[in-house]
Amino acid sequence: MAQDASPDFFGATFAIEDEDHTLANTLRLFLNKNPRVYFVGYSMPHPTEEIVNIRVQTTGEVSAHQALRDACEDVKDVAQHIASTFQSAVAEFRAQNLVTK
Repeated sequence: MAQDASPDFFGATFAIEDEDHTLANTLRLFLNKNPRVYFVGYSMPHPTEEIVNIRVQTTGEVSAHQALRDACEDVKDVAQHIASTFQSAVAEFRAQNLVTK
């Protein structure tokens, strides 16, 4: 949900509910790697609230919404790669050591 998107949509603050520093910091990392993103930062209004505010400002080549979507896709791709690599390593270990589930 964009809270205060500017009319040109190159800057917006997104409020993500039921999340914490884990997702916010990961998204910040991937957004910072995007050369079309000028600024990104996040804050948590209060430790007892499970909400993260992510501020995205782009260079104007892409909207803040698209930059965040791209970062979410990148995070998903990396998480899927990690999961499949881990599952392959576990299967290989079990095969080499004759371990059953």
